[in-house]
Amino acid sequence: MDEAYDVIVLGTGLTECILSGIMSVNGKKVLHMDRNPYYGGESSSITPLEELYKRFEIGDGPPESMGRGRDWNVDLIPKFLMANGQLVKMLLYTEVTRYLDFKVVEGSFVYKAGKIYKVPSTETEALASNLMGMFEKRRFRKFLVFVANFDENDSKTLEGVDPHGTTMREVYRRFDLGQDVIDFTGHALALYRTDDYLDQPCLETINRIKLYSESLARYGKSPYLYPLYGLGELPQGFARLSAIYGGTYMLNKPVDEIVMEGGKVIGVKSEGEVARCKQLICDPSYVPDRVRPAGKVVRVICILSHPIRGTNDSNSCQIIIPQNQVGRKSDIYVCLISSAHNVAAQGKYIAIASTTVETDSPENEVQPALELLEPVDQKFVAISDIYEPTDDGTESQVFCSRSYDATTHFETTCDDIKDIYRRMAGAPFDFESMKRRQNDVFGEDEQ
Repeated sequence: MDEAYDVIVLGTGLTECILSGIMSVNGKKVLHMDRNPYYGGESSSITPLEELYKRFEIGDGPPESMGRGRDWNVDLIPKFLMANGQLVKMLLYTEVTRYLDFKVVEGSFVYKAGKIYKVPSTETEALASNLMGMFEKRRFRKFLVFVANFDENDSKTLEGVDPHGTTMREVYRRFDLGQDVIDFTGHALALYRTDDYLDQPCLETINRIKLYSESLARYGKSPYLYPLYGLGELPQGFARLSAIYGGTYMLNKPVDEIVMEGGKVIGVKSEGEVARCKQLICDPSYVPDRVRPAGKVVRVICILSHPIRGTNDSNSCQIIIPQNQVGRKSDIYVCLISSAHNVAAQGKYIAIASTTVETDSPENEVQPALELLEPVDQKFVAISDIYEPTDDGTESQVFCSRSYDATTHFETTCDDIKDIYRRMAGAPFDFESMKRRQNDVFGEDEQ
């Protein structure tokens, strides 16, 4: 280990693994260490099921009715991939897709007045939806057509809207959309967690709705994808990419000290040896003195023996409970997956309810979601701090990632990856920088 590297990466969470993959593809010499004996850090999938019971200190382990423990891969952080989003683009450009199989999530639903409705996102679905009355449907259809045609560089499509000046609240007003429609448009299509976006310029929201519609158009059932065997497969896929390009991996490796000199990182000390480096990437757990708390997330993992009522018996789905519907500031999310994704025993389902913590009793905050899941065979409650770095790392060359937030997709994680890359490289992130070069197979079978 007494060697010099361009970059040392601490922690094998998704953010760290993607960055180590990109750095390796770009010809950097990378050492990647994790104090845990498994990949994934906070974003790992726990297997076998006995391990999950141990982790949450629940009784004597799973009952026989849960089936074989090794049939389970339970995500600690529930997220789906937007089919047309940035993470899928990263997977395609790096060809990490060759290590993974994905399934389309079967449906996206929204909660209104105690009931679940399918999220309408095409004109046809909007006209058939029970979420709105007849006149509301026509107005919403007009709005969707406006969004689909909207191009900030073509004034003919703007209909008098200034992309950088007109707020989203004004756009809704222009189409005379009611509160319920605004709720599901902002939260189930644009996927905002709060209503702060209403008074921001409308361009970001319009682009988010477009991303949802384009993602939906790719596969039809929903805009979301999910990897077989759980989200823990994602960091492992990018770790393989890094290894192919010469990256060195060490799991179960304690980190004794990050060695600094003159305010700059020069290496990492582990078990009496020092590996030298020019730059360091890590998750917040490795640098507690360089991060600050930025809120908490509560996640409740529920094992069920049935699909969720009102979702057409979907094997997988997302349900969004907009904050207005339950008198909160931030939305509650439910992600459901099942044995169809090789993450649970036959006939079993995993539903994870999550939200940003707003009170002193976090578990009560997800109660509206838990009521939709009844009866629950077993639940595991996790309350996690969210950390963000206190500085941008350009002085120290220590680049710390942000904790995973309560969103149910990876767009904010990809924004963080692009931001860290920009600060490390001193140039904007470019997807082209992730592309494998022709004939770069290094002992892999040609596919």
